[in-house]
Amino acid sequence: MSRTTLDTPPAAPDAHAPLSHGLKQRHLSMIALGGVIGAGLFVGSGAGIAAAGPSIVIAYAVSGLLVMLVMRMLGEMSAAYPSSGSFSAHAERAIGPWAGFTAGWSFWVLLCTAVGLEGIGAAKIVTGWLPGTPEWAWVALFMVVFCVANLAAVKNFGEFEFWFAALKVGAISLFLVLGVLAIAGVLPGTDSPGTSHLTGQGGFLPHGSEGLVVGLLASVFAYGGLETVTIAAAESQNPVQGVARAVRTAMWRIALFYIGSMAVIVTLVPWDSKEVVEKGPYVAALDHLGIPGAGQLMNVVVFVALLSAMNANIYGSSRIAYSLVERGQGPKALGRVSAGVPRVAVLVSCVFGFVCVLLSYWRPDDVFPWLLNMIGAVILVVWIFIAVSQLLLRRRVEREAPEKLVVRMWLFPALTWVALAGMAAIFVLMARQPDTRVQLYSTGGMTLFLAAVGYAWQRARAAR
Repeated sequence: MSRTTLDTPPAAPDAHAPLSHGLKQRHLSMIALGGVIGAGLFVGSGAGIAAAGPSIVIAYAVSGLLVMLVMRMLGEMSAAYPSSGSFSAHAERAIGPWAGFTAGWSFWVLLCTAVGLEGIGAAKIVTGWLPGTPEWAWVALFMVVFCVANLAAVKNFGEFEFWFAALKVGAISLFLVLGVLAIAGVLPGTDSPGTSHLTGQGGFLPHGSEGLVVGLLASVFAYGGLETVTIAAAESQNPVQGVARAVRTAMWRIALFYIGSMAVIVTLVPWDSKEVVEKGPYVAALDHLGIPGAGQLMNVVVFVALLSAMNANIYGSSRIAYSLVERGQGPKALGRVSAGVPRVAVLVSCVFGFVCVLLSYWRPDDVFPWLLNMIGAVILVVWIFIAVSQLLLRRRVEREAPEKLVVRMWLFPALTWVALAGMAAIFVLMARQPDTRVQLYSTGGMTLFLAAVGYAWQRARAAR
């Protein structure tokens, strides 16, 4: 299997790609900050709390440490070689073209499907505000708005994300301040709950280690989307500086927004409260404080988070597809660029996302669940490619171009191996749980299929 060295990068490198550099540093900074606060945190954390109870804080801390290591590894490679293909381009450079093909196209399927899921989630919120309106029409409207914005110019994506991120950061920061004041007993009209919700209702581990495992698996997938900043960096005015800054601040952002907010929620609200799942943990916590209209305001924030994720995933999927085509790993039509934007890739990604929405209505019992299971563990597959790529590339960069190591992985190679062991452990835990076992096998099947296609393509290309 041929490997590409630093002196011979993958075909059609992004350094010569006709993408624009319309993202400003303020865009990239806010994408990095707000990208941490994803829809998974607001929407999916309720199920994790219901399963793990107060120990969800431990689950988010453990998975957060793993994510920090992954981001550090990805940041090291992306600062050395900024690329709209991000980890896909790094995998090709480190392992071989088949690896870039597998990582890239599996992530593209994940992002496009997520666009549809986030559209459905946002539409459900709107139909709650405007009963009787059709969900599919709202999804179509959101899709058209963000598709048009991404078709026009990359700065439109940047502006949307800048303001979306500003709102998310402001809202969750206010939530944390109010929560800490309430826990301290200094928020007017509220009494401090002390540790009653952490030790009552079954204790800190109400469902034992099995509940903690379910919470851990839920928390891992809530972190999806952090990779967007390394994709966007390739179209910024200073890619290396932008990636380096985003990676270096990832630790406190994850600790504050994820682990901090989980600690506040389970301290304020009984973990077994029905509202935690039905309304969402953030809305339930604010309603518990009795702040007028706060719960409904948090619904607006969740709505914005879903729209932000839609926008980011349309952007990310189109750039991943563009990068794959530029490296000769996809239909050439997807690589066509106009005014600095891969418009065909944007359109195809949006169409794929909307088809997923239609499948949720037309085939909700067979095809749609199959699609969801197929993407269930893709993020873990991508993380493994990131870790293996960094393990291989680091030595080569140190030997051939050490000046490119602007960001360095901590305690290399020990922590890279620790991260890989953590990912392997999560796969084992998924195989033990009935709900996640199907996802693991479905994702494994798709990954093996793409790897086989990618390897066959690589062999055919080498034989020419």
